[in-house]
Amino acid sequence: MDNSSQDVKFMRLALQEAENAFEEGEIPVGALVVADGKIIGKGYNQTEKLNDPTAHAEMLAITAATNHLGSRHLSDCTLYVTLEPCAMCAGAIFWAQVGRIVYGASDEKRGFKSYSEKLAHPRAKYTTGILEEECHEILMKFFKKLRDKRKK
Repeated sequence: MDNSSQDVKFMRLALQEAENAFEEGEIPVGALVVADGKIIGKGYNQTEKLNDPTAHAEMLAITAATNHLGSRHLSDCTLYVTLEPCAMCAGAIFWAQVGRIVYGASDEKRGFKSYSEKLAHPRAKYTTGILEEECHEILMKFFKKLRDKRKK
C-alpha cells in the first residue's frame, strides 16, 4: 500500500475518533499514532469529559503510543490527526520526536503554523490536506450545532 492510500485509510480511522468526540459534545478532533502499519495509540478530544485542558486528541494518542512502546520517542511513527495541531500539541509532538505528521484540516486561528513553524521538530515530515473536506465538515457541523443550541 502506498503512502497516499495508507494516509487516507488511517485518516478515515482518525475521523471515527473525531465522531466519538462529536457524540460526547467535545470538539471533534481525532488522532492515531501508527507504527509499521499498526495503530499503537489513538485518542479524541476529551477536555470537557476529563475536565483537563490538555486532553487533546494528539496528547492522548501520544501517551498511549509511548506507553505501548515503552519509549518516549516516536521517531519511527506517524501521527494522523484530523485538525492541524495547536501549539501545545506541536510541543508534545516535538518532544516525542514524531517522525511524520499527517493532518486533514488546517486551523488558521489556533494551529501551530500560525505561531511558528519552528514548533515542529526539524526532522519531522508533514503531509497536509488528507481528507481535508471531511475533517473540516465535522468541525463546521459541531460549531453550527453549538450555535443553534445557544440560540434556544
